[in-house]
Amino acid sequence: MGNMATGNAACSRVVALCDAGSFVEIGGAVTARATDFNLQEKATPADGVITGYGVIDGNLVYVYSQDASVLNGAIGEMHAKKIANIYDMAMKMGAPVIGLVDCAGLRLQEATDALEAFGTLYMKQSLASGVIPQITAVFGTCGGGLSVVPALSDFTFMEETKARLFVNSPNAIPGNDISRCDTSSAKFQSEKAGLVDDIGAEDEILENIRALVCMLPCNNEESTAYEECTDDLNRICADIENAAEDTAIALCQISDNGVFFETKKNYAKDMVTGFIRLNGMTIGAVANRSKVYNEDAEVEAEFDGSLSAAGAKKAAKFVEFCDAFNIPVLTLTNVSGFTASKCSEKSLAKAAAKLTYAFANATVPKVNVIIGKAFGSAYVTMNSKALGADMVYAWSKSEIGMMEADLAAKIMYGDKDAGTIKEKAAEYRNLQSSPLSAARRGYVDTIIEPADTRKYVIGAFEMLFTKKEERPVKKHGTV
Repeated sequence: MGNMATGNAACSRVVALCDAGSFVEIGGAVTARATDFNLQEKATPADGVITGYGVIDGNLVYVYSQDASVLNGAIGEMHAKKIANIYDMAMKMGAPVIGLVDCAGLRLQEATDALEAFGTLYMKQSLASGVIPQITAVFGTCGGGLSVVPALSDFTFMEETKARLFVNSPNAIPGNDISRCDTSSAKFQSEKAGLVDDIGAEDEILENIRALVCMLPCNNEESTAYEECTDDLNRICADIENAAEDTAIALCQISDNGVFFETKKNYAKDMVTGFIRLNGMTIGAVANRSKVYNEDAEVEAEFDGSLSAAGAKKAAKFVEFCDAFNIPVLTLTNVSGFTASKCSEKSLAKAAAKLTYAFANATVPKVNVIIGKAFGSAYVTMNSKALGADMVYAWSKSEIGMMEADLAAKIMYGDKDAGTIKEKAAEYRNLQSSPLSAARRGYVDTIIEPADTRKYVIGAFEMLFTKKEERPVKKHGTV
């Protein structure tokens, strides 16, 4: 590693992130070139940002780490140009960019020079989107225009106590006070805004980034990431039916050696997204969830089984990422309909449209396992055969159709006696809501027992490995 002339925190983060001795600094001698307001009298070693390349478990990565000890980490012209240069190199080499953010904002002494250079960073991120993975971790302040940087990234992490992420500071929002609602906190950004994938202590975040890099392809031309599988491909998941409510647990049981990297884990918990491994191959997983259990097997949160606007939005972004980077997608479907509330009506149709479009537009291998209810248009949206799922499995006790059989019978035979309604409900369940009924019509490929889920989905993705699918030629969709 080269001699890094900048502050300890910025250095130590880079050292902890990369494999021992692998980081090579680029542009260590760069300093600010502006002279207005006597800026030349202040030392700006490396212009407040360490940039370079290193290795994470053998994978090439490009890293920038902002140094709050240099003008509070404020971004000047050369600072921004150094980061832009790292992006240029990463695009040529097809390797991820990892940004470690700790910054007071744009450097006032450099005004338009800083803004112009900073704008090029937006441009580089936009061009890199869908080409190389972009990961941002916030350890200090990330405010104003800089908050767009993690939003343009694919994955974002925040240190849970000191990090602040905001467009407008909490006290600058009319009617708000930071003591009442800290909109810049890691808790708010991960639970309410949904911008942050995970929060934790500094060492936990850096370890999470290392784990994530190892699960992702280096770029969009590489087929999905692999590692050797040491788990039994035909392993029976005996207890998986008990995990139908908390699908984060179900995904752990399906995955090789229980590996599951959950994304946006504190946001829209009624929808689970993340990466698992099947026969060593990285798979993107999307699953409905009705209960969240903690480590002590206690119910932490409970949902009604419907598809929410936030859940759909979360899943759509994740599916788009997987499709861009050739990562196959697995869904565990258990949805009773769309969320019914005044608040959700503001955005539910658009969010559902985005998820529908994301699944329909994705050309990667797509496998759906119906593990519970699959009712109404929400079922169609959740990676159904109609939207192009390549293989659809259904657990033997699942229900697929318009709605609950009892409710359907009441609607169709509302003027009949209770005995008749019960009889018609049983008939409806058999003719319209059973997995066999859906399989007879070709909407389900195979009815399986829950314990056999792992071996079936592994077999499906092995079969789909060479899948190629064309879409109509266009510049891009507009959903």
